[in-house]
Amino acid sequence: MQECSAMDEMSRLALAGGAGDHVALRRLVSATQPQVWQLCTYLGSGDDVDDLVQETYLRALRSLASYRGDAPFIHWLLRIARRVCADDIRRRTRTRRALGSFAVLARTATEVPDRSGDVDLDLLVRRLDPERRDAFVLTQVLGLRYDEAAEVCDCAIGTIRSRVARARAELVRLARDADAV
Repeated sequence: MQECSAMDEMSRLALAGGAGDHVALRRLVSATQPQVWQLCTYLGSGDDVDDLVQETYLRALRSLASYRGDAPFIHWLLRIARRVCADDIRRRTRTRRALGSFAVLARTATEVPDRSGDVDLDLLVRRLDPERRDAFVLTQVLGLRYDEAAEVCDCAIGTIRSRVARARAELVRLARDADAV
């Protein structure tokens, strides 16, 4: 998680970038790209993470002139990334329904399960309800405080706390189920 002064610096860079400072824009993208990429990795499709990150920055740069600095820039940007991922999921769902193809994961009798005991957390997190996954990733993976995650998700802080607690419980259950296989 970045220090408050870094958040202030990002906001200053965003305001300068919105006013046409190309050096500030490059520094801003460089400073925020790891968090945006990580959020898109967890909330989007693994195959299209680079596209989701690119779309996030395209939307953000188009709207940068409207950024007033009322909230830390990273929160504003992560909110855009979250919407990009949600839009992508909706688009994929519509496409899947239109084509009538539903992916079914089935284990064949000839497959030998991996008994290494390792559980891929990324796969388990992807199985969470989207609202719980958002809250969990923002707070537990990206390290945002609960109030910051509430701002990004546009909900109450208590809602974030509840979603994170439920996500943790669900992950424990999913991990136990995976170990039982």
